[in-house]
Amino acid sequence: CQSLASKPCLQTIHREINFSVIGQYVDYLVEVQGVKNIFVNGTTGEGLSLSISERCQVAEEWVTKGRNKLDQIVIHVGALSLKESQELAQHAAKIGADGIAVIAPFFLKPWNKDNLINFLKEVAAAAPALPFYYYHIPALTGVKIRAEELLDGIQDKIPTFQGLKFSDTDLLDFGQCVDQNHQRQFAFLFGVDEQLLSALVMGATGAVGSTYNYLGRKTNQMLEAFERKDFSSALNHQFCIQRFINFVVKLGFGVSQTKAIMTLVSGIPMGPPRLPLQKASREFTDNAKAKLKSLDVLSFTDLKDGNLEAC
Repeated sequence: CQSLASKPCLQTIHREINFSVIGQYVDYLVEVQGVKNIFVNGTTGEGLSLSISERCQVAEEWVTKGRNKLDQIVIHVGALSLKESQELAQHAAKIGADGIAVIAPFFLKPWNKDNLINFLKEVAAAAPALPFYYYHIPALTGVKIRAEELLDGIQDKIPTFQGLKFSDTDLLDFGQCVDQNHQRQFAFLFGVDEQLLSALVMGATGAVGSTYNYLGRKTNQMLEAFERKDFSSALNHQFCIQRFINFVVKLGFGVSQTKAIMTLVSGIPMGPPRLPLQKASREFTDNAKAKLKSLDVLSFTDLKDGNLEAC
């Protein structure tokens, strides 16, 4: 059975972390969106814009507030420095996280599979009791090593390797990851929300995405339709999600805009992003609100104008 994981936004006040709303955020994801798995300190969570101390604090707060409410809490511990990544991995194990994930270092890059695996192996070894996931996002890291190539024999080098968060549009690469590893119990977690149905057909075992913060319920309906082999309904749900994503992409869509939409829909103040990102414009938020209402994918009965001001 496929499941969703949200990449929660970073909550800030004057660009300092607002820890006080994380408990409310957990309840919102579980009770309103039906999302019970989270991926902390990833792209949407601005993890790489935080200090190591801040990343540890955020991770600990999510684990504490999510205890007995969330099913899986995976902490992204990737960093440019191997030492920092190992420190974050050890901390994730100490606080009781359910797994760790790592992106490829993206300044001084590994240029071949062996170099990348050597880096990942050292991070995984710092938390030997935790499942380890590779976070494949070549558009942001610039590391173009194909995931299919990386997975070949990876458990021989990293015994705790559990799976892959695949955030790329290359469905050939993703399909071959699944096809060539079907005898292994790997988790294939797809990270391109607007293409999820295609990935499910290819064998994705779950999904991790930013839109599940506010479109989790709609995406769960797609998963349920897919599970019961109602492919026509599943496709209709995917097309509905695509209409919204296509609309906001044309307006300019990224982390800042995700935070604005999440504030709008949930009523939880996400605050501004960390520099160099700038907060979303009021025009963007107004347009996104109108589009969501026209698609009828959300209930706006609790939406107040104050939510817009909080953006």
